[in-house]
Amino acid sequence: MLCAQASRDKLRITKANLMSDVHPPGELLFTVGQRTVAGVKDENEDAIGIRIPKGSQMANKGAVAVIADGVSAAEAGKEASETCVHNFLSDYYSTPDSWSVKKSTTQVLSALNRWLVGQGRLYKDAKKGYVSTFSCIIFKSHIGYIFHVGDTRIYRLRQGELEQLTRDHTMVISSEQSYLARAMGLDVSLDVDCRNVDIEVGDIFLLSSDGVHDFLDDKALLAGLQELIAENEADEFECGCQALITSALENGSRDNLSCQILRIDSLPTETLGDVSRKLGQLPFPPPLSIGMILDGFRIEKELHASNRSQIYVVRDVATDEVFCMKTPSVNFDDDLGYIERFVQESWIGSRINNPHVVKVVAGLRTKTCLYYITEYVEGITLAQWIKENPKPAVQDVIYMVEQIAKGIRAFHRRETLHQDLKPGNIMIDNNGEIVIIDFGSCFIQGIAEIDTPIDHQGILGTASYSAPEVVISAKSSVQSEIFSLAVIVFEMLTGQEPFEGKLGQCRSSQAYLRTKYIPSFELNPLVPIWIDGALKKGLRYDPGRRYDEVAEFLHELKVPNKKYKQQYNAALMDKNPLLFWQITSALLLVALCVSLLY
Repeated sequence: MLCAQASRDKLRITKANLMSDVHPPGELLFTVGQRTVAGVKDENEDAIGIRIPKGSQMANKGAVAVIADGVSAAEAGKEASETCVHNFLSDYYSTPDSWSVKKSTTQVLSALNRWLVGQGRLYKDAKKGYVSTFSCIIFKSHIGYIFHVGDTRIYRLRQGELEQLTRDHTMVISSEQSYLARAMGLDVSLDVDCRNVDIEVGDIFLLSSDGVHDFLDDKALLAGLQELIAENEADEFECGCQALITSALENGSRDNLSCQILRIDSLPTETLGDVSRKLGQLPFPPPLSIGMILDGFRIEKELHASNRSQIYVVRDVATDEVFCMKTPSVNFDDDLGYIERFVQESWIGSRINNPHVVKVVAGLRTKTCLYYITEYVEGITLAQWIKENPKPAVQDVIYMVEQIAKGIRAFHRRETLHQDLKPGNIMIDNNGEIVIIDFGSCFIQGIAEIDTPIDHQGILGTASYSAPEVVISAKSSVQSEIFSLAVIVFEMLTGQEPFEGKLGQCRSSQAYLRTKYIPSFELNPLVPIWIDGALKKGLRYDPGRRYDEVAEFLHELKVPNKKYKQQYNAALMDKNPLLFWQITSALLLVALCVSLLY
């Protein structure tokens, strides 16, 4: 029996898979069983195989289950099926990691088919020889890739419903006679059915040869699989395969009998590609108005609307919880770059878990159209707070900036840049806690390095809060984010934008270099010199002269740096010696009076 040893090896793996506390989350894990028997025939011309690799091979290539049924009318059906299974499992994993699943599989199957056809031509009857059916499913990330030719089958059991995922390539002549219209080795031109299906934890996949499914209807197959679920033991999956085979034999099967059962026990973290593939196929939402219900969410209020998107306050009809819903603008329903960026927004938000970053809420409903749900932050924007607090206490500003910095660092730990940091994208909730919102302009280095045929827009941030290098050359970095944060802190402390509010007008190096920095303490005398020194460094034109990390900038805002006071004194003495000595004398006089009092 081909792959019997492989079957036993897989069972040793799957016993461990049932012990969820042994495995860290984020892996693709299975429980499997497989069995193939000759039945009443003298020779078994079926072949089966499962390969579940580890590490990079699992990430790049995925896990494979394959079944093949050698055609009895062919002189070498057994050799054909064994070659299909053995060579496919070997050759598929030898293809380049950069190849897609479809490209790798079709290349291997084409080569296999040519070899089988060539061998078959050695026989007098060209229609005989090396001919076999072939059905396989490749599990990679959250997708099952199905490749099928012939009349072996693949089923999926999900939430009590059994679905046949393949169609038989047979021509029926009569109720008792049919023949294969497509098979491996039958013709030089190979026509393979290819399709993708989503996979979920708990899904059970059944692969079977016609010796099984021709003698067990869907009701019998479903009953056998449900009994297996009730047992929930790794060893039972092997026994479950045998039980189906035994039932088919009792129902009069006179063919070889093979089946494989795989259950998805754990899935890896969903990639952007997975999310884009699923959500990108959804239609745009219809025009929404107050009181409408979409996927169980009642529209309560429109918070924001622009030519790019809309944001609504919505209420979950079932739980009465309040959320925010962001929907895309119909202006871009044919813009693939826009759609991909919109999908990317929700994916980025779902990867960042920090109290100072708005949470994307996933999995509440099956979506019928394109949108995403976030928590509802009740409060005001930082922009509104700045208007209401033109001369705030410095310690209050630093407390808030600490929270903003924590949120920004949560992005950076995920190698993500927010790229649109501004007071309008920062919320202050009713408890005084800071929450950064909006993922529409985020930049992820790993994704940016991937070649894609879709044309993406450049930097989408706000010019008056963006660093010079972002506006001039669309190059963003951690130092660019520090520049944006420094602009925000300056505005919080003074009620005014730095450089006399001219950043938004600059589009060239010369324009930036012509701007004039007005010290923050001149606009708000409560600002210490050393805080202004930190701001000035964060706002330097050359990103290489700014801070390396947000934490460094925050430290110098909180801890006085004597060099900034010395630099200020030196600059003041050069510019206005009289004022310098007046201030120095005044400080000495205050110090003398204090000493006399004590």
